Amino acid sequence: MSWTKLWIATACLCFCGLCVANEVPDAFRVPLSENVDHVNPMIGNGGWDPNNSGGMIPSTAPPFAMTRWVAQTRQNYVSMTPYNQTDTKIHGFQGTHQPAIWMGESGQVVVCPGLGTKVNAAFEERGLRFNRSNEVSTASYYSALLEVDVGSNIFAEQSATSRVGHLRFTFDAKDSSLIPYVVVQATRAFRLGSSNPENTTSPIGTITINPASREIAGRNPERQDFIIGPSPAHSFAGYFVARFDTPFESFGTATNATLHEGESARNDTILSGYVRFPVGTTVVNVRIGVSYISVEQARRNLDNEIPDGRSLESTAEQTRTAWAEKLDRIQLEGATDFDKRIFYTGFFHTLQYPNEQSEDGRYYSGYDDSIHQGESYTGYSIWDTYRAEWAWQILFAPERIAPMITSMLQDFQEGGWLPMWKNIVAETNIMIGTDADSMIAEALIKGVTGFDLDLAWTAVHKDATVPPEGDATIEYDDRQENVGYEVRAGLSSVYSQYGWVADDIHSESASRTLRYAFDDYAVYAVAEALNRTEDAQYFLERSKSYRTIYNNATGFMEARNADGSWAGPDRGWTEGDKWAYTFDVVQDVPGLIDLLGGNETFVKFLDRHFLEGHNDHTNEPSHHIPYLYSFAGAAFKAQERIRQIARTDYNDTASGLAGNEDCGQMSAWYLFSALGFYPVNPSSDIYVVGSPFFDKVTINLPGVTKPLIIQAPGAPGNIYIDSLTIDGIVSDSPFIRHEQFAKGGVVEFKMSPEPTAWGSDAVDSVNPEGTSQKHLEL
Repeated sequence: MSWTKLWIATACLCFCGLCVANEVPDAFRVPLSENVDHVNPMIGNGGWDPNNSGGMIPSTAPPFAMTRWVAQTRQNYVSMTPYNQTDTKIHGFQGTHQPAIWMGESGQVVVCPGLGTKVNAAFEERGLRFNRSNEVSTASYYSALLEVDVGSNIFAEQSATSRVGHLRFTFDAKDSSLIPYVVVQATRAFRLGSSNPENTTSPIGTITINPASREIAGRNPERQDFIIGPSPAHSFAGYFVARFDTPFESFGTATNATLHEGESARNDTILSGYVRFPVGTTVVNVRIGVSYISVEQARRNLDNEIPDGRSLESTAEQTRTAWAEKLDRIQLEGATDFDKRIFYTGFFHTLQYPNEQSEDGRYYSGYDDSIHQGESYTGYSIWDTYRAEWAWQILFAPERIAPMITSMLQDFQEGGWLPMWKNIVAETNIMIGTDADSMIAEALIKGVTGFDLDLAWTAVHKDATVPPEGDATIEYDDRQENVGYEVRAGLSSVYSQYGWVADDIHSESASRTLRYAFDDYAVYAVAEALNRTEDAQYFLERSKSYRTIYNNATGFMEARNADGSWAGPDRGWTEGDKWAYTFDVVQDVPGLIDLLGGNETFVKFLDRHFLEGHNDHTNEPSHHIPYLYSFAGAAFKAQERIRQIARTDYNDTASGLAGNEDCGQMSAWYLFSALGFYPVNPSSDIYVVGSPFFDKVTINLPGVTKPLIIQAPGAPGNIYIDSLTIDGIVSDSPFIRHEQFAKGGVVEFKMSPEPTAWGSDAVDSVNPEGTSQKHLEL
């Protein structure tokens, strides 16, 4: 039986209510991959407050896709996703470009099927009830049974490539008066923020309907982040071409709920196009190519990625194969199905962003509002992802790293600065610091080549030495409107006047001071890698400026004013507090330990941090903290805390992420921790050993001839490390260099049910990389 015939038969069984709930048809399990089957895209999509449950959506698309396709259960905007578990209706299927819940949507398109005597084009009218017992969500395929009326349904299926969505609607009408139709929405009224429902705008879009080619094309200039960031990008738009496999019976455009019957073109707000199909039509396929360049490019993307005649099964197979190529590189032994769902869904999350922005070797840049030649990426949540996700991608998507860095360097050339939080169009000035410096440093240190080294140095050096426009007077608050590039706001005062970012001049001042110290370390690492010895020494010294905001009287880092006075322990922080940020000196942990009074005092301070409930794993500043025990001679305590966090903050439900995923960083923490090590200082080649979760992990790294095997018999029930050998060499150190496993090999742990002395000797001397010299002598 052909795949198409097999699926029609399966669909009929679904309509009769005979299929097993949430069962994926065999036709959509090709190629066979148990690991891909363990991906649950619903993890991280629970509750009304997505910050406390992940902020993810059950989308279908290949790794790093330009557009992700998702069932739309609500209107999305800043701080709201297009799909939420608490909703009961689907209002269409959206090609979304929203990379994280805190970012706005840009240039999206929505396709919604209908069945009835009247076309329902408005969002409020077109919603159809669905039952989650009939819903199927995988990395490459989604389906739901939409209830039109008693006895009438639409079975909706979805898959996608990077730039093309593929939808199939099977109409089951109870009588001949119900006409099948599809609405394609170009523009809507959108909210500029979650705090004021009345704060809306309505961009003017374009719809063109061509019955001869069976296409609806359009343009959507929506850009919810236009009110922030330094790049106006006046000509930005998302373009689309929706091509159907079934002739149109009739068509028209719609302004919200008002239909313009027979109209083939319109420019308007809240704009849609619709097509009706002949009575009795049962199956309609529609493929939607999208673009940031033009309608013509959207059509080329459609023809290139899902040409005419390709089945939905073939599209899903292609996307599933792309995921299997990555996820099947790691095989777990001693993991339950519960563990595997968390692990492989996390792996799935870490390979979604940054996402592709280029099309056919060209890309639109909002930095200069122009089209360029080259490969480009966007959706860089760098303040989050530099911590561990970037390290994970270096290991498992090395083919992407040089192009991603080149993309950032193109942003630098077109806009004048490396990106901080680039959302689709251009910079948004969200979060603090220039952590792209760290991403470049880590790539260099770990042997990534293929990008312009001189340009990279020019870019990171500018980050570290040139303050933003109006630095002495502009606060550069979070999402502050009508300001230029934020970069290192307060930089001029840090080094030329005070040594810290002054709280009475700039927002988030204490966090900035610590962040700039780390970023200086990253610039040092780049200089060191490029043999710029004098520059390296200069920025290494500057990276110790964190000491200027340590208040010896209170034992915490604290913000300071321009006159040197303390601003108070609760001022100057961003997404954290004095507890989290006092430990935020990853570039020089031994120096921090000395500052806080030595190993014993430091361990007691860490104990207080955890026992008094100050650790907030829902946000990134706390992610490295449990690993700090290992720097102070108490590795067994790190092992305890890591396992505890993994148990309490991760599970396989819709609320399975304790905090916002932030483009993969939350999952990257879990993945590295499960393997048994974590990049505490990402601007280095050193990982800190934690506590491996599974009996055995076999990893086939891309481009590496032999596997990396991590053996830890008994690990699921024993959290403590008794001994460690790497390729047969015994190691008493809780530190591993990247080169020790990046080319494959065998890492063997002997686990214990009780605390041991392994890795818990005193940390003594400090080298420029901020790690115990004794432990580096591996």
